[in-house]
Amino acid sequence: MISSLEPTSSTNSTACKGKWRVCSAVLSSLRSGRFGAFPPVNIGTTDDSIEVVAFAPGIKQDKFEVSIDKGLLTISGEREAAYSEDDPEVRPYAQERFVGTFRRVVELPQSADPDKVQARYANGCLSISVGKREASKPRAITVQ
Repeated sequence: MISSLEPTSSTNSTACKGKWRVCSAVLSSLRSGRFGAFPPVNIGTTDDSIEVVAFAPGIKQDKFEVSIDKGLLTISGEREAAYSEDDPEVRPYAQERFVGTFRRVVELPQSADPDKVQARYANGCLSISVGKREASKPRAITVQ
């Protein structure tokens, strides 16, 4: 799906194609059915960990499920309606806020250690930190 968006060689330089490959690699690690999937996520890395932040305001902490299996980080849960659908006094005119169950899957790099995972939810952001394996961390080598 994303590869069909790749720029043609006649319109872009080699440097641009290189940047496109980097973007494609990041996008391919996100497994969602469509752009604009809920919740949106940011993924970054430090020397010690892979950091994933899911932007999910209005969800109760106990409605999240986070798991790792075979290198895949899964974030799932449910966002409830802000009002009761059974309330005859409420007649929505328009609704843009997502309501219902969701599931996002992020493919983690091989350096991720599934035994070193922490998750916290604050201010509408679910922050997940996945530690890296010791062997994959950068280290200085002394030249003798």
